[in-house]
Amino acid sequence: MSRPQTIIEKVLARAAHRDATEPGEIVACDVDMTVVIDIQFASLPLGAVRAVHDPDRVAIVMDHAIPAPTVRDAEHGKRARTFAKKHGITRFFDVGRHGIVHQVIAEQGLALPGTLLACTDSHTCAAGAFNAAARGLGPAEILQMLCTGRTWHRVPPTIRYELTGTKRPDVNGKDIFLAIADRWGDATDHALEFGGPGLDSIPMSDRRTIATQGAEVGADFAIFPADEVCLAAVRAAAPDAGFQPQNPDPDAVYADIRVVDLDTMEPMVARPGTVINNAQPVSELTDVRIDQAFIGSCANGQLADLATAAAILDGQHVAEGVRLIVTPASQQVYVDAVRLGYVETLVEAGAVVTNSTCGACFGYHMGLLAPGEVCITASTRNFRGRMGSTEASIYMASPATVAASAIAGHISSVPSKAGVGV
Repeated sequence: MSRPQTIIEKVLARAAHRDATEPGEIVACDVDMTVVIDIQFASLPLGAVRAVHDPDRVAIVMDHAIPAPTVRDAEHGKRARTFAKKHGITRFFDVGRHGIVHQVIAEQGLALPGTLLACTDSHTCAAGAFNAAARGLGPAEILQMLCTGRTWHRVPPTIRYELTGTKRPDVNGKDIFLAIADRWGDATDHALEFGGPGLDSIPMSDRRTIATQGAEVGADFAIFPADEVCLAAVRAAAPDAGFQPQNPDPDAVYADIRVVDLDTMEPMVARPGTVINNAQPVSELTDVRIDQAFIGSCANGQLADLATAAAILDGQHVAEGVRLIVTPASQQVYVDAVRLGYVETLVEAGAVVTNSTCGACFGYHMGLLAPGEVCITASTRNFRGRMGSTEASIYMASPATVAASAIAGHISSVPSKAGVGV
């Protein structure tokens, strides 16, 4: 009789055609979806690929440097288009269909429950919100998967986060993650599994934020169960897709079980440098002046995030001396935000709404920081130099806190009179 399994153990067992797996084992797996992004066409010798193993299990997403801000980036885009045409890759999301890769994966139903997905981007764990085992891998591994359809994984031990209580309307998935990262810190070489009775109060947008941010504590995977919230989102994105959801055995064995009380959760801010053991409630940091506020990225550029920001900024204006930059996570998010009036509200309040790209988040284009500047961001990382100058300071918070701070000119909680549900 096999050992009771966690979610990640079950997904890796399925991919390896085994009945079960155990932590520490190295398993050779079939990869259900391999995703390549534009900047990989700078480093991967993709021109040498004679044949892609299965074009239907490959997607290419243009996201980091789109539209091309330099001639060099334009060359990479040209290589991507040539590669897609040569190998018959129909899931090619070029300029006009583009978006931040993890948002496109969600919208296009590329991450299905119980499947194994890989991409070179470190925040690939975002797809774990859909009950998929998803991990960012290096260029050599991606090249191998393109040619063979296979890779290997070491089965990680699993940390279980047991969610209890009910999420407050003013608490975002970012706040939940920051509270977890502050309390428990590093989780390198582990899988993070989320569940418990409190999960029902967490919508898919917040689950995606939490899963995305798992990379910031060093987790190999961050994964959620295939409950009705998950399955409804998957069916909406991929109504005809077949899949095999994987949920944990009731007596699964965990490296640790950590109880997260949602009833006591409040909006949080991570101080510059790291999210690990480095966050505190927003109310304790209100004397920090800001130069820039950013809402976007794979973690918090979703339609729900733009809706929250628009609700807070409606009838308000960005403080003098503050730049508010908002980047929808995809073209589809942008279109929906225009249709629903969010973009008009944001621009009227003094925000700049940019093209869908990773640009500002990784400090490449569309909003870099100068030496000595302070930014509050709803993106993925806050280490020194991430969004521009190594002499700038980056605080991380939810879109609601970022929007409220942009109005105030300093880090600020959302006014209670705003009555905004996040």
